[in-house]
Amino acid sequence: MIQRRAFLLASVAALALPGKVMAKSLVKGGKASQLRAKGARAPIEIIEDELGVPHVRARSPHDAYFGQGYLVARDRLFQIDMEYRRDMGRMAEAFGPRFVAADKAARLFLYRGDIDAELAALPPGVLDCAKGYVAGVNARISELAADPTQLPLEYGILNLQPLRWDVRDLVRNRGIGMGDADDEVRRAQMQALGLLDADQLMAPLRPAWSFTVPEGLDCAAVSDADLGILDPSARPVPFDAIQEASLDRAERRADRFAQGSNAWTIAPSRSATGRPILANDPHLGIGGFSPRHMVHLTAPGLDVIGAGAPGLPGIMQGHTDRFAFGRTNFHIDQTDLFILRTDKDDPERYWHKGRWRRFETFEDEIAVKDGPAQRVSLRYAQGRPIVAQDAARQRASAFATVSMLPGANMRFAIIAINLARDWTSLRQAFKIHVSPTNFHYADVDGNTGWQTIGFTPRRPRHDGLFPAPGDGDFDWTGIMPVEEMPHVYNPKEGWFASANQLNIPPDYPHASNVISFDWSDPFRYDRISDVLRSQPRHRIEDSIALQHDVRSLPARALMKLIPDKLLPAAAPAAAMLKRWDCGLEADSAAALLYEMVMPELQAGFRDLVVPAAAREFIPSVNLFEMLRILATPDKRLGPVPNLARDALIERSLVAGWNKALEQGGPDPAQWRWGDLHRVTIAHPLSSLPGIGAAFPKIDGGRSGGDGYTPMARGFNGKRGYQVSHGASYLLVADVGAWDNSRFLLLPGQSGDPRSARYRDFYPRWVAGEMQPLWFSREAVDRHAAGRMEIVPA
Repeated sequence: MIQRRAFLLASVAALALPGKVMAKSLVKGGKASQLRAKGARAPIEIIEDELGVPHVRARSPHDAYFGQGYLVARDRLFQIDMEYRRDMGRMAEAFGPRFVAADKAARLFLYRGDIDAELAALPPGVLDCAKGYVAGVNARISELAADPTQLPLEYGILNLQPLRWDVRDLVRNRGIGMGDADDEVRRAQMQALGLLDADQLMAPLRPAWSFTVPEGLDCAAVSDADLGILDPSARPVPFDAIQEASLDRAERRADRFAQGSNAWTIAPSRSATGRPILANDPHLGIGGFSPRHMVHLTAPGLDVIGAGAPGLPGIMQGHTDRFAFGRTNFHIDQTDLFILRTDKDDPERYWHKGRWRRFETFEDEIAVKDGPAQRVSLRYAQGRPIVAQDAARQRASAFATVSMLPGANMRFAIIAINLARDWTSLRQAFKIHVSPTNFHYADVDGNTGWQTIGFTPRRPRHDGLFPAPGDGDFDWTGIMPVEEMPHVYNPKEGWFASANQLNIPPDYPHASNVISFDWSDPFRYDRISDVLRSQPRHRIEDSIALQHDVRSLPARALMKLIPDKLLPAAAPAAAMLKRWDCGLEADSAAALLYEMVMPELQAGFRDLVVPAAAREFIPSVNLFEMLRILATPDKRLGPVPNLARDALIERSLVAGWNKALEQGGPDPAQWRWGDLHRVTIAHPLSSLPGIGAAFPKIDGGRSGGDGYTPMARGFNGKRGYQVSHGASYLLVADVGAWDNSRFLLLPGQSGDPRSARYRDFYPRWVAGEMQPLWFSREAVDRHAAGRMEIVPA
C-alpha cells in the first residue's frame, strides 16, 4: 500500500524539486523575514552565514535553544520525526502491522519511573533550555501546518504528518540497544563446549584478563534465545536502508566498533600558535541521514558553536567562548544479561534475594494503521526489561542497562555541558552524561584536560563477560562517580589523544573498578601519536592534515611479513606492495591491491587457526591479534609455524591479485582504490519508489583511507567497498582565536533536495577542504548571507 502510493506521488515530488522552501531568509543587507511563533519569550535573531551555519542571538538560553529546535526541524524534520517515532514505539500507527514487534521492543525501553522527579533533579537551567528546544521544534511543525507546501517531501509521498514533541519524552526515551549481550551469550556457549580460549582470536580481552564463570550460571543452558528481542531479527524494521536483522555476528560486531572517533588536544607548550588546539572528528554512519547539524547559540551566559545530533538539544562537539570540547567513544561495558528463574506454577514470578517476586507489568496499546490496535504487556524485574521468557523452562532474561537507571538523562547532558564555564563546572555536568565518552577540553587560559565519562556500573561479584544469574547475588551496587573515572588535567607531555583504543592508565585499579575489556584496535591512535610526538610546534594545518592522514599501520605490518622468496604467481603482488609507502590514497593502485589481499589473509588465517568447532562462533578474526601472531608465529599455525605463515601470505597475495584484477580491471597500472571506495549518500527509504525519485543520490566522490587510518573511511566488504562510516563532521579549534577554527560537514545542513544546503558541502568534504567556522560577532556579521527574526506569537 505504501509503495503503491509512493509511486503515484513520485512525479509530484519530482516536480517540486526546483523550488526553494527552506529558510525564510533574505540576502545580505535585506530586511530580515519575520516569524511569529508560540513558545518564544522574546525576539530571536538568526543570521545565516555564507556557509549555511545559522547564528542564533537570543535574550535567554531558553530562546537560544528554541532557535536550535526550530532550525533543526526546518532542516531535518523528517529525520528527527522518524527517530522520535521509532524510539517512542509509534511506527505501526504510520506504517502498519509489520512494525508492531519493533514498537513493542521500543516501548519496553521507555523509562517507567517518576518523570517529575527526573525533571526536578536536572542541573539548574537545563530543563528550561530543553523546553525551549522542544518548543522550537513544535513551532516549526505549527508553521508547516499553516503552510503545508513547505512540508518535507517525504510527508506527501508517505501520507504522513509529523508528531508534536513533548519534553517529558526526553526522559521517557532511553533507547534500545544490545550492548555486549551477544558477546556474553557467545562466551557462555563456547565455555560449555570447551572452546573459550579461541575467543581471543576474535575478541581479545584488553587489558589481559582470565575468564571466570559466575557461580551458578549453567553455560550449557545459555542460547541465542536468551537474547530475545535484543536480537534485531526479533524486531525487524522493514524500511531500514540496511537490514540489521540480516547481518551476521561479524558484521554486527564490525558495525559496532566502526562507530569510533579521533580527538587530540595540544597544550600551548606544543602549539605553534601559543594557544591550545583541539581537533575532533567523530566517526559515524555515512550513506544515509547526516548525523550532525551545525548551529551557533548566543544568549546571556551562553555562547557555543559546533555540531549537534539532530533531535538532541545542544552542541556535542565545538567550542564556547571559554573552551573547546570534543569526544570519542570510551567503550564502557554498560549492560548485563541476567538469567532469571521463574515460578513453575506462576511464570509471572521470579526468584530474587531469597524470595519470589512478581514482575512489574505495564499494559500498553499500539495503534496500527489499517488494522486494530494491539495490546501488549511489558514486564520488568527490578526495573530491568524482560527481553525473553520461556515459561516451560522456568527461564527469563532481564537486560540490565545503565540507560534505564534513574538519573540516566543523556538527552539533557549536552545542554549541561554547553552551559558550563570551566573544567570544574563541566565535571558537575558530566554526572548526568550516560554515554561512554573520552571528553577532550582546552580553554582560553591554556588549560587542557581529558575526562572519561559515562555511567559505569559497579559489579562486585562478576566482570560482565558472561550472563549472570538473576537471583540478586550479582546485582549492580551503583554507578562509579565521575571523580573515580580516569582523567588528566594539564598533562606534562603537552598533548593527549584518543581513538577508541585501550587508554586506561596502567596504574588504574581495573580489577576492582571494571570498566571494559572491549576496545578498538590501536592502529589509528598509534599513527596519531607517532605524528604528534614528531611535531614540537603543532599548527592548525597539521591537525587538518592529520585528520586526513591515510597512512596504514596494518599495511606496514603486512609489508614486514612478505617473504623474500615467493612462487612466481605471488611475485607481482609482492613487488607492487613493496614499492608502496602504505598510504591508502584514492589514486593508489597498491592501496586497491592491499584491500584485496588483507581479507584473503584474514579468511585464510581463520581457517588455519580457529578450531572447526569454534568457527560458528568466530566468523572473523581480530586484525591486530592476527598480525601479532603472524609476526611471532606459534604452534597454532602448524608444526613449522614460520613456513606455514609464509605459505599463508603467499596464498593471500595470489588470491588478492586475482581479486584486484576482477575489481580493478586487467591493467594494474590503471587500478585506483578510490574507483571502488566511493562516497554515496542516499535517503534511508530510497528503496521506496517515491522517495528514490524525489531524493536523488549524492555521489561521485572517490575516497582514500579505510577503517584503520586516521582519516577513517570504513566499509563492510560483504556489502561492497562503498564508504559506510567515517567523520561526516570535522573540527579543528584554535582556542581563544576562535575565528581561525575550521570545520567540515557532510553532505550539507539540509535534508531537503530543494534546498541549496542539501549537498553544498559534499565536494568540499571529499576534497578535504576545511572551511572557516566564524564565531565573533564581527566575523559573523561580515559573512552574513541571510537574516530572520522569530518573535513571540
